[in-house]
Amino acid sequence: MASRVREVEEENRQIRLQLSQSQGLAAQPAEGNYGNQQWVASADTGPEDVENTAEERANHSECSRSPTAEKCELIHVACVCAGHNASRDVVTLVKSILFHRRNPLHFHFITDTVANQILSTLFQSWMVPSVQVSFYDADELKSEVSWIPNKHYSGIYGLMKLTLTKALPSNLSKVIVLDTDITFATDIAELWAIFRKFTEKQVIGLVENQSDWYLGNLWKNHKPWPALGRGFNTGVILLYIERLRRIGWEQMWRLTAERELMSMLSTSLADQDIFNAFIKQNPVLVHQLPCFWNVQLSDHTRSEQCYTEVSDLKVIHWNSPKKLRVKNKHVEFFRNLYLTFLEYDGNLLRRELFGCPSQASSESTVLQQALEELDEDDQCYDFRRERIMVHRVHLYFLQYEYTPTDDGTDITLVAQFSMDRLQMLEAICKHWEGPISLALYMSDAEAQQFLRYAQASEVLKNRKNVGYHIVYKEGQFYPVNLVRNVALRNVNTPYVFLTDVDFLPMYGLYDYLRKSIVQLDMANTKKALVVPAFETLRYRLSFPKSKAELLSMLDMGTLYTFRYHVWTKGHAPTNYAKWRTATTPYKVEWEADFEPYVVVRRDCPEYDQRFVGFGWNKVSHIMELDAQEYDLIVLPNAFMIHMPHAPSFDISKFRSSPSYRYCLSTLKDEFHQDLSRKYGSAALKYLTAQRNI
Repeated sequence: MASRVREVEEENRQIRLQLSQSQGLAAQPAEGNYGNQQWVASADTGPEDVENTAEERANHSECSRSPTAEKCELIHVACVCAGHNASRDVVTLVKSILFHRRNPLHFHFITDTVANQILSTLFQSWMVPSVQVSFYDADELKSEVSWIPNKHYSGIYGLMKLTLTKALPSNLSKVIVLDTDITFATDIAELWAIFRKFTEKQVIGLVENQSDWYLGNLWKNHKPWPALGRGFNTGVILLYIERLRRIGWEQMWRLTAERELMSMLSTSLADQDIFNAFIKQNPVLVHQLPCFWNVQLSDHTRSEQCYTEVSDLKVIHWNSPKKLRVKNKHVEFFRNLYLTFLEYDGNLLRRELFGCPSQASSESTVLQQALEELDEDDQCYDFRRERIMVHRVHLYFLQYEYTPTDDGTDITLVAQFSMDRLQMLEAICKHWEGPISLALYMSDAEAQQFLRYAQASEVLKNRKNVGYHIVYKEGQFYPVNLVRNVALRNVNTPYVFLTDVDFLPMYGLYDYLRKSIVQLDMANTKKALVVPAFETLRYRLSFPKSKAELLSMLDMGTLYTFRYHVWTKGHAPTNYAKWRTATTPYKVEWEADFEPYVVVRRDCPEYDQRFVGFGWNKVSHIMELDAQEYDLIVLPNAFMIHMPHAPSFDISKFRSSPSYRYCLSTLKDEFHQDLSRKYGSAALKYLTAQRNI
């Protein structure tokens, strides 16, 4: 473990070196010093610096004089985050902070219900050492700011930073407050250390606004809120909460807002307008930060005049609705820096802070104990390790909306896939109009490719009832059943259709299944409805619109019963001969290696996660359904068709590796034993059936 940590540290050191070199290459001379630079120097330098030359003062980085945080000092960071898109942005921000950090961190998130679910799951599965996370319900704070009319695109959440003295713990003395569209290019401890430079009266640290917005000259009749000079940007704030509470911050900002709203009627830049009006009345309370702590890439920006060299930058702020498309001389460099963290492997950030003792989370303690119990000399060690590995999970990667039906029969299509099956998504959405829960096994970079693909697809971007859940790649096996379980756990309907992404359901299957659920009284009985599976070897298929058309294609050899030529046992118990003429549902018995695609209640057993890659991942699940006495009922007018694709990497390993096949056989035996312990003598038939094969 120690050697692995050293490898990661070295890799991160090399990337930092590359970033600093690219910064040097991208550096351009500035057009001149920006803003009230003399005040910046006086705010952030000591008396001994007065004799410095103008050239030395222009060097904004002031590396030799930068204050530093204490080793192992806990740094507190607060962020307001609401919705699916902001949750994605927060991850990139957090990555940039974790990449450079050398101190323990405590993140405080003010979230809505959506962001809470996404981020709590993400951090719990990420398990980054020396990182604490706390969540605060934004709904409980809405009444504090809902009375303020706000024209800004951030809505009511753009005002939430005003409530932090009330929202955050009473024993928290200071905190760095960040917008979600921030990227760090340095250690956040440097910013934290600036708190030490505050005078006794200063309670808030801000960077001057880098646009002419508050000067009121952007267009005719432009009337901004009052501000001190150019005003300040609130994307990066040093908040001395202890002092703010002492001076009665909550009452002070309210009185400021009430007074200004009498003439302004609404805010244009959300909390920033109110902060600036407050500072205009109380300038002694603000500590101005050098502008490299918040380089603002917004519309009408003057940020290029803020720095001498690109390498001076500390924090980049994408504070425009245009985000990466904003105009700036060095925007290509900024964009590349952002994309570096966007696609950076988050698993590499799970590194210990040497010399800083940390309290391990209960999850990481359990994981460590489980790892220590494994025998590294076991031939199947890698398989067993995969079973207990914790993968990072980002739920609802894209916007998701679902309205429950009134009749309680709604059903979600549940599947998993990786990047090589991405082309199936649009077709599935055309065939299935109901809700879908998909778990995607991808790297950080692949997740971003998927995001771009989905946002560019007319079919996908118009479907809001599809939940996309990213399970990040780690380890040498495809943890297929773990990925399936992520999709299954995040279903919002009472019933699920458990399928694979390379199958296209027949047109109208969603409505047919809902009717079958009622007819077969699934709410009060244990049933698994079997949807018969077929396949084509043709990449272009005229999809059958009815059972009669499918039977005709079956007779002509255009379609086949699924896997009849390579794995007959997998679907033989469906009894295709009977299905051809069936007009009513019929019951079939479980047989060894049966692995149909089924509709069950959402409370069905999960997939067994010991099975990874190819082999027995669905067979074991159907076996457990049978052990729990589910009736297997074949639907007479339902079908699905498997579309052709290249063999997976895992099936190639199964075919070529005797060790792989040996371990799969070992896992089967252990599964049988576990089944017998769980279900008693009723499970003996599975062991007998396996021995008779």
